[in-house]
Amino acid sequence: MVKITVSDSDYNQDNLNYVQSSMSEFFTYAGCSARMENTGGRCMLTVTASECYADIVRAEISDKISEIIAIKYKYDYFKKNVLVSGLKSEEKEILITSLIAADLYDDKKYSFERVKGFDEVAIDGVYNFRLKALKKKWSDVASYIPPCFLSSQLKDFITYLLENKKKRVYVDCGRVYDWHFRRLIRSSLLGGGETQIVKEVILSGGGEVEIKGEIPKDDEFYLKEYYSDKIYFTSGRV
Repeated sequence: MVKITVSDSDYNQDNLNYVQSSMSEFFTYAGCSARMENTGGRCMLTVTASECYADIVRAEISDKISEIIAIKYKYDYFKKNVLVSGLKSEEKEILITSLIAADLYDDKKYSFERVKGFDEVAIDGVYNFRLKALKKKWSDVASYIPPCFLSSQLKDFITYLLENKKKRVYVDCGRVYDWHFRRLIRSSLLGGGETQIVKEVILSGGGEVEIKGEIPKDDEFYLKEYYSDKIYFTSGRV
């Protein structure tokens, strides 16, 4: 058996909860056990896997860690460093989410290369000491954002992000699924708040949205605002 341990500061326990919850079905399929504990100001998730699944378990855990860095740590960085006026509070959250989504693939790839293959990974340690170039890029992006950012500019930015994106994501009774019908919970790394569905859809990287069932009014408003003719309603909704 192989033990793989992921740790973070105890105030970042939600990061490890994300690893555990987003991989629960995979852990069951691979016959893994997962145990969470807090000690000495740190939270630790220990996953035990058989030798035959060890490589793929490491790779899947590394993928989730890279998402945590590229979404949660980037969100925390931009929350402190992107200071704009002109937007409602929920629009500022959508702006930060859009900035995360713009480079999500590349940021994940960069982070993945620095966490893959290890049986022990301290997420905050990787962030603090092994991601200098990534944090420099985030600093540059933050410096480009004007101090006053209007709702119309936010719409233009999201429209730009959606160019040439064709894959469809699905919203079913408030739950978001990708084009392979896999449940997405990346927005849980953003700490809750309003317009969770909008943020989940933006983080998905999809270019079209199909909605079934009722969703919160704010989510519906912003999805219509940003996705326009790329949004589809089922069950007779308009």
